Amino acid sequence: MEQKQTINFGAGPAKLPQSVLLQAQKEFLSYSGLGISVLEMSHRSADFNKIINKSESLLRELLGIPDNYKVLFLQGGGSGQFSAVPLNLIGLKEDRCADYLVTGTWSAKAAKEAEKYGKVNIVHPKLDSYTKIPDPSSWTLNPSASYVYYCCNETVHGVEYNFTPETNGVVLVSDMSSNFLSRPVDVSKFGLIFAGAQKNVGCAGVTVVIVREDLLGHALKECPIVLDYKVQADMSSLYNTPPCFSIYIMGLVLEWIKNNGGSAAMETLNKQKSSMIYDIINSSNGFYVCPVDAACRSRMNVPFRVGKKEGDDALEKKFLEGASKRGMISLKGHRSVGGMRASLYNAVTLEDTAALADYMRGFLKEHQLTNCS
Repeated sequence: MEQKQTINFGAGPAKLPQSVLLQAQKEFLSYSGLGISVLEMSHRSADFNKIINKSESLLRELLGIPDNYKVLFLQGGGSGQFSAVPLNLIGLKEDRCADYLVTGTWSAKAAKEAEKYGKVNIVHPKLDSYTKIPDPSSWTLNPSASYVYYCCNETVHGVEYNFTPETNGVVLVSDMSSNFLSRPVDVSKFGLIFAGAQKNVGCAGVTVVIVREDLLGHALKECPIVLDYKVQADMSSLYNTPPCFSIYIMGLVLEWIKNNGGSAAMETLNKQKSSMIYDIINSSNGFYVCPVDAACRSRMNVPFRVGKKEGDDALEKKFLEGASKRGMISLKGHRSVGGMRASLYNAVTLEDTAALADYMRGFLKEHQLTNCS
């Protein structure tokens, strides 16, 4: 029996390229003719060393990472980095304080965690809702801050920065978990970038940290050793057993990105995909509503309500049921905001997105007459 095609719009773990899954399947029982799986391979072996080195060199190539930056493959996810960043960096200056931009769930959690280790300054007036990025003219940056932190793309609320914050020389730190390698980035503008792999570059289990060398060796004494960037850098991410299989999968995805034109090509596709969905929302006469300011709408995560601004429960239920019948899964919005959310990461194709767009157009046609006066 032919398997029905499923289109995964999940926010992470998310869709992986078909060719990557097939290659992993092919090599699953015997990697490179060795007679063992990557899952069984010693992280100290020469064979795994090749895997981790290849993942690092592909990352360096795809992002143009300068030589004075270390690339680490760690565990604990983005949430682990909410602790690791202040534990390693808040002591860079004697005031032990940091500036945070809070534009969504994830930056809010990061700021709250950092408060355990030093003084946190939210640099802008508190937002009533996470639907915009405060104008930089309203920011009050502290020149004594050890670093300035922001989340480049807020997965839950669908808010994405289309500019790099100016910090006047203070170290810039960014959580790029949900738009990592979805567009080119000038790494040299950052002191540190981190990203969980499970959205654009692999499966759950590995978190990439790209950190400038001069920022190593400043960890607070209470920093757990597995979170100490200097220890991990000195040991080439092998202080303890790394997430070997996740690093291997990531290497395959990075190769796929390279073969498909790199981050610039990903950006072109991601613009096309997100425009396809936003165009329908914008021209629906209020039947579909995206609450986010047009200037900072995410290309990765498109949140929207159905029927009216606050969402119509019955219509939204019907929308999800209809999508499911068409093989489209994981379109339900985050439990904290409700509604719908379509995540359009690198592996989601133009065809996948067109299928959702067609469904949205049809659903609009069918229900608009009865719901819009």
